[in-house]
Amino acid sequence: MFAGHLGNLQLASANLANSWATVTGFAFMVGLSGALETLCGQGFGAKLYRMLGIYLQASCIISLLFSIIISIIWLYSEPILILLHQDPQISKSAALYLKFLIPGIFAYGFLQNILRFLQTQNIIVPLVICSVIPLGIHLGVTYVLVHWTTLGFKGAPLAVSGSMWIAVVMLGGYVLCAKKFERTWNGFSAESFHHVLKKLEIGSAFCCNGSAYGNPGRSTAEAYHGFNKNETYPRNCSKNLEYWAFELLVLLAGLMPDSEITTSLIAMCVNTEAIAYMLTYGLSAAASTRVSNELGAGNPDGAKHAMGVTLKLSLLLGLVVVLALGLGHNIWAGFFSDSSTIIKKFASLTPFLVVSILFDSFQGVLSGVARGCGWQHLAVYINLGTFYCIGMPIAILLGFKLKLYAQGLWVGLICGLCCQAGTLLLLTRLSKWTKLELSVSDHTNKENPLLV
Repeated sequence: MFAGHLGNLQLASANLANSWATVTGFAFMVGLSGALETLCGQGFGAKLYRMLGIYLQASCIISLLFSIIISIIWLYSEPILILLHQDPQISKSAALYLKFLIPGIFAYGFLQNILRFLQTQNIIVPLVICSVIPLGIHLGVTYVLVHWTTLGFKGAPLAVSGSMWIAVVMLGGYVLCAKKFERTWNGFSAESFHHVLKKLEIGSAFCCNGSAYGNPGRSTAEAYHGFNKNETYPRNCSKNLEYWAFELLVLLAGLMPDSEITTSLIAMCVNTEAIAYMLTYGLSAAASTRVSNELGAGNPDGAKHAMGVTLKLSLLLGLVVVLALGLGHNIWAGFFSDSSTIIKKFASLTPFLVVSILFDSFQGVLSGVARGCGWQHLAVYINLGTFYCIGMPIAILLGFKLKLYAQGLWVGLICGLCCQAGTLLLLTRLSKWTKLELSVSDHTNKENPLLV
């Protein structure tokens, strides 16, 4: 937002950089930590407390290794973006932005793992506190670095990186010092390194939200000994596929006429959607945690009740967000840019944006239920089919062939979200929860050291 007030080029560059960072980095970090929702959630429900700390440490180690690889990719982003036919000037500025965002990818990986560790233990208030404080600091520091120092455009990614590290230090210190984690955190253990070194191949295979629990007919031990790459890799990218679908729209916008304006508009919509999703993400996390805890404790009826309550709350919260955006879209667009052209064109996209936000809030909870049940292998096929076989082709057809441009791209995304939400709802309605509970009980009866 702050970088956008420096000019249209800076707005387009920052948006392209953030989209590229999400596609190549942040989405992977979310995926790497996603397995903890299932493993720690069901482990906590089954009272296998010690393993939660082991899972956390091993997941952080794997996140660190992937952060190094991602950093190298970001250092060479300019030629990659140009190769993808993005505007050379925008690509150059975006690459500069990414270089100063590199410290943040390391913090983000640790942060996502700690968040999952706390969420699965139903610890909420510290999460809120440790999110609000860094956010307040971030807003002030970003404004100072961008507008009051010579850093200018470079100050925005530096502030993001710093804010993430503040959140990591706060939450990490809380886990290390609070007595309530005596059962789940027994200190740093060499055992976690042992698991990573012996099972890194499986860890990398499941890095994007896969899990041994993904196949309810196999225990974690069986999943390890019967590991089959041809069977496993297709189920690994559930969350990444969803993130990539949104960010792919930004890259497609860069191929359109007047790419500075179109890229900025689509990126503003993506960022608005992301912020709206974060408001309902707490419900998604709650659904995942409650469902996994209830299934781990052998209570499928409780899991179904938790799903129903969170679905109703997500729709209510989504309506509140939609109403606020519908009434204040010009004010909201003004936070991103001072350009009257961009503000006017954003207003024309707002009706489409509110529809996508409603579908996204609904599917977010259903995705959380899927994670809690260990259905990542099904979610990846759903996301692949709905976004890339339905949503993206429609977006390309409307945006390029019919020349609807930004509106066409977003309508295609809405089609993908609609199909995704409908398919996930059908999956939860047709599932036999009693059999799922028995399957999860089989998994959690053994204290298996497999991480992901």
